[in-house]
Amino acid sequence: MTTLDLAAERAGRRAWLGLLIVLGPVALVAMDGSVLYLAMPGITSALTPTTGQALWILDIYGFVVSSLLIAFGSLGDRHGRLRFLLTGAVVFGAGSVGAAFSPSPELLIASRALMGLGGATLLPSGLAIIGGLFPDPRQRSRAIGVFAATFAAGFAAGPVIGGLLLSRYAWGSVFLINIPVVVLFVALAPFLLREVRTAGPARVDALSVALSAVGILLAVYAVKTAAAEGLTATQAVCGVTGTALLLWFARRQLTLEHPLLDLRLFRDRVFTVAILTGVLSLVAWAATGYLTGTYLQSVLGHGVLAAALLALPGAAVLTAACVGASGVVDRIGKRSALIASHFFIGVGLLLLLLTTTGQGVPVFIASSVVTGVGYGLSFSLVADTAVAAVPAERAGSAASIAETSNELGNALGISLLGSLAALCFRLTGPGVAGTLDETLDTPGLSATTLAEAEHAFLTGLHVAIGVASALCLALGVLAVRWVPKEQPS
Repeated sequence: MTTLDLAAERAGRRAWLGLLIVLGPVALVAMDGSVLYLAMPGITSALTPTTGQALWILDIYGFVVSSLLIAFGSLGDRHGRLRFLLTGAVVFGAGSVGAAFSPSPELLIASRALMGLGGATLLPSGLAIIGGLFPDPRQRSRAIGVFAATFAAGFAAGPVIGGLLLSRYAWGSVFLINIPVVVLFVALAPFLLREVRTAGPARVDALSVALSAVGILLAVYAVKTAAAEGLTATQAVCGVTGTALLLWFARRQLTLEHPLLDLRLFRDRVFTVAILTGVLSLVAWAATGYLTGTYLQSVLGHGVLAAALLALPGAAVLTAACVGASGVVDRIGKRSALIASHFFIGVGLLLLLLTTTGQGVPVFIASSVVTGVGYGLSFSLVADTAVAAVPAERAGSAASIAETSNELGNALGISLLGSLAALCFRLTGPGVAGTLDETLDTPGLSATTLAEAEHAFLTGLHVAIGVASALCLALGVLAVRWVPKEQPS
């Protein structure tokens, strides 16, 4: 073997080791979007958050990530992806420690926001670093496929890992598990990864970042608090202000030479369907994970370990579908696979309408398996479909929007559909407290009151899941009409 061959072999080995070390933070970012689904009953008992605070604990992380993802991606291009990766990992780790030992709901929300700040640097920078590690197009494609599969597996495994930890340790353990991965990454990344910097002519528009982040937070705050407590003048003002800021943001993007979010891409119907798929699939995934986690524990009475084990079949199917999506596409085509993902999710969600306060485990498992096929296909196809739908020079913007759609959908699922379920509980429940877990923790309640609370929660679950299913099925019909049939090669 020649010296050049030995050097190439060492470089290839270093590249795959570099990919392996990047996958750790990627899995953490995905996992922390769902790891709290089974932990919320324990957190509710320990910290007694209000209904609004409980929803913020769940989704402030996703909102911070989604609102800063594109901006941090642009900053990483200018100032160095490796620098952003290392800084983001440290911030993510600090937020994890703060969350694990938070003595109050307010500090837990703040720590989750800090974790989101770190997470927003990890996804786009990690993907750019991987592209730099593999100059060969075929190897780069395989590496990006592993990256996507790891991200999907992180989402799927989050509730399972959380449940396994919570069966033996306090709720803070779901955050402390991040620390060894962060420490290992910070120690090894400088030796296995190299800096990637592609300074462009455009600066990040700070006003656009502020408009999108503040607009989203104000609008969602209004929805959350109105659902939990009823509409007030303050909430109305926040809702109107948030909506106005988002409209200002949208108009500004159309006037900038280098917009933060290139809305012109949505003129392409296929691109629009792809991004809506990214948003809605995660909306359904997040809302279902949160609501069914509470259902299994607080309604059916299963322990957290049992609830985690019940989620395993769906997580396994989701991961397998994501990994095998390329083979499915080869057999039936990208269009058919994308359309199938919507109908698998929509039909699988409808199965949850068969759950009752007395039984629902077989229905839950069947639903998670059927939807797992759809989620796996969706997670794998969104970015590829979005990028393929636009000119090559705009592929970077399309990929950033696709990534953001997933994170935004993850946050919106809990904030919107979770708020819808909370509204149903408030309107139909016994009126003791704002959530089922708070009601169950109230001493001295009669059996009739407890049964009424459980029925009210199930009503909210059915309404929220029904809406999610209808949206997914409607998007499937839209995809049939808008996504053109592929021409035979």
